[in-house]
Amino acid sequence: MHLSWGRVSAFNVAVLYVGPVIGAGFASGQEILQFFTVFGSSGLWGVMLAGALFCYLGGLVMYLSVSTAARNYTDIYRTVLGGAPARAMDYLSLAMLPGGLVVMLAGGGAVFSEHLGLPRITGTLLTALITAAVIYTGLQGVISANTLLVPFKVAAISGICLLALAFGRPLPEIGAAAVEPSYGSRINWAWSALLYVSYNMVVPVAVLSSLGRAVSLQAGVRGGVAGGAALWAVALLMVATGLYFYPGITGYEVPMLFIAGNLGSLVKTVLVTLIWVAILTTAIADAHGFASRIAGGNTRKYKIIGAGVVFICLPLSTLKFSVLVKVIYPLFGYAGLVLLAALLFIPPVRILRRKFSRSV
Repeated sequence: MHLSWGRVSAFNVAVLYVGPVIGAGFASGQEILQFFTVFGSSGLWGVMLAGALFCYLGGLVMYLSVSTAARNYTDIYRTVLGGAPARAMDYLSLAMLPGGLVVMLAGGGAVFSEHLGLPRITGTLLTALITAAVIYTGLQGVISANTLLVPFKVAAISGICLLALAFGRPLPEIGAAAVEPSYGSRINWAWSALLYVSYNMVVPVAVLSSLGRAVSLQAGVRGGVAGGAALWAVALLMVATGLYFYPGITGYEVPMLFIAGNLGSLVKTVLVTLIWVAILTTAIADAHGFASRIAGGNTRKYKIIGAGVVFICLPLSTLKFSVLVKVIYPLFGYAGLVLLAALLFIPPVRILRRKFSRSV
């Protein structure tokens, strides 16, 4: 079954955009710490730049998806890159999306093992089963899962940050170790913000491009911009909270757990649940992006491939979570830089060329 035009709302688009960006790294606080908070007050300027780019890129990707009636991300790549570069990005994405899925399955196991005291395989299998089940229900199932889970992620992160700012006590002497900006972002806050956006756009483009035939142009663009604004607001709140507890949070793998620890065991339990939900929504996005590329739509083939790739990835998910992140995530960063440059510069240049040729 294919979703008809207009069946997907702006809200649906927004949650599908936010879902893969607020992954485990974001929910844990580690991404925000390394890309923004370590720059001190300048990190606030960085998150403002990143938020503006998320809004612009969300609207642009949806405009391109709907105007070209895209079926998957290859239509976007051909539009902004063309020819050989588009094919190269396609091959890289075909490797990256299952790779990201492997990382998420391993992350689900790590959460159950390290924070819940349960066998690692339990978390991995549960994450895999839910992901496969959601994908097998088709695009509507993916939309429904994100509509349910993404607001919880946004509300939980926002609530923890607001409670921490209101009632938490910063302890700068604890874990006050120097932290270097990560992922090659040591130049300055602006470069770090650009890298953060590029690193986080590959999977959202794969997801949003699959909506090209299921949403109206107006709803698509509005949803893309709204999703970017939501990311902007949550990231800004996390940076402000991180600065309040800085540098006490720098000695922790999961800074948000340190912050939540100031608020009692119940809040810590909510945060652990939040991290697993963040892993789950990202796993769904990876499987959906891969299946929509191979199957070309919301079909039975899409469902079989999407669910099948989840279980094919299971053996590799037994590898250590941190090792997988170090190996696979740099690929997202490099590919994201190419995609970011193409999205930022090629469409405006083409518009200017058309206007110039008409005036001449």
